Amino acid sequence: MFMGEYNHTVDPKGRLIVPSKFREQLGDEFVVTKGLDGCLFVYTTEEWKRIEEKFREIPMTSKDARKFSRFFFAGAAAVELDKQGRILLPPVLREYAALQKDVVLVGVLSRIEIWDKLRWQENTYEEDEMDEIAEHMADLGFSI
Repeated sequence: MFMGEYNHTVDPKGRLIVPSKFREQLGDEFVVTKGLDGCLFVYTTEEWKRIEEKFREIPMTSKDARKFSRFFFAGAAAVELDKQGRILLPPVLREYAALQKDVVLVGVLSRIEIWDKLRWQENTYEEDEMDEIAEHMADLGFSI
């Protein structure tokens, strides 16, 4: 399980240091793809295979399923850690997530999200808003 928030930078060549806590769980090779809300999603190879299997079960007669699978899989890239614990983010993914220099890596259960720092700060929620969201989560069967 991934959790925590880490601030890092993307260098001019598009390389990003992956926090050591995340590297331990990710292994040497993993998948980065376009995420929702304007960030990137990072998955272990094992989790990516589970996602692939779920997509194989979805009927491609659904227009939304076809659109989402194109979005999700066409933007995906297998990446490897170098000896310094960095990955090279493909330009198309950096552009999609508007990654310039300062980024935030966030652990979210089975994935890591990579955010442009300013975009991450814009997506931070107020306490009152969290109360309302928590009520909606209860409707989905989740309570804490």
